[in-house]
Amino acid sequence: MIKVNVMYPFTEGARFDHAYYSDRHMPMVKARLGSACAYYTVEKGLAGGVPGAPPAFVAMCAFICDSAEGFQAAMHTHGAEIMGDIANYTDIAPVLQVSEVVVERSDR
Repeated sequence: MIKVNVMYPFTEGARFDHAYYSDRHMPMVKARLGSACAYYTVEKGLAGGVPGAPPAFVAMCAFICDSAEGFQAAMHTHGAEIMGDIANYTDIAPVLQVSEVVVERSDR
């Protein structure tokens, strides 16, 4: 199992429409990824590690997928549409990381 993290670094004065991201962009991406994505999460940055500090990332999401190959195949087919929608909610360039999930849930 892999986790594809997409992170949007906090930048003073940058634009990020959280409602569009959560309500329109992410459901569209999930629909395009289809069975390549088991589920996704969305996070809104609130604060940094020091009181009063801004968050390191204004928003993040994670796609939980069975394999990197499945995710990459879906992105090959739909990536242009997915990437083209970014301008509708932000002017921040996303940072991506693909990770192997070692522990999915700590309560088991």
